Amino acid sequence: MAHSSWANIQHRESAQARLRGKVRPDDAREDLEPVRYEGYGPGGAAVVVECLTRDPQRVAAQVRSTFVRHGGQLGADGSVSYLFNVVGLMTYPPGTDAERLMRVALEAGAEDVVPNPDRSVEVLADPLEFATVRAVLTYEGFAPASASLTRRAATPLELSGENAQRMMRLLADLEELEEVRDIYSNVEISDEVLARV
Repeated sequence: MAHSSWANIQHRESAQARLRGKVRPDDAREDLEPVRYEGYGPGGAAVVVECLTRDPQRVAAQVRSTFVRHGGQLGADGSVSYLFNVVGLMTYPPGTDAERLMRVALEAGAEDVVPNPDRSVEVLADPLEFATVRAVLTYEGFAPASASLTRRAATPLELSGENAQRMMRLLADLEELEEVRDIYSNVEISDEVLARV
């Protein structure tokens, strides 16, 4: 059975675009504060929510309310972040020559090359080696479709049934919060459940 990983849900561009619409260009970054919230969703899935806000207390209340509404709970700083590793992630679309990409990436110092069921490919690198690996891959004709530092779950948690459905709704509602920049979770959900939600 195929599974989709929700280890990294990113919508940085849309979140930043929403913030830009409310901020004058000259003070766009001055009073925005990065904050991180950590908690557990249905079935014990770990969730890290990163925000960019002027009002951390208001955002904390919104995030807490969203967790509670879907059967989760907000935790203390550090309660789940230890379950994630910071990695350099480069993505390549379906149709990329995965074998050659793997050979070039590993020679360049990448930690892993992960082919996905849809035939897209992810290259993972140590954050300290990320820029070098990306430069070598680009030089060798493998310019990534996207490249960023991100968090990846050290150990994924598979959910099914009602917990999986509630977790999907939690993640979707967190994404809708205006100041949320990134969401990371260790949950894996079957394609069957994804099709139903």
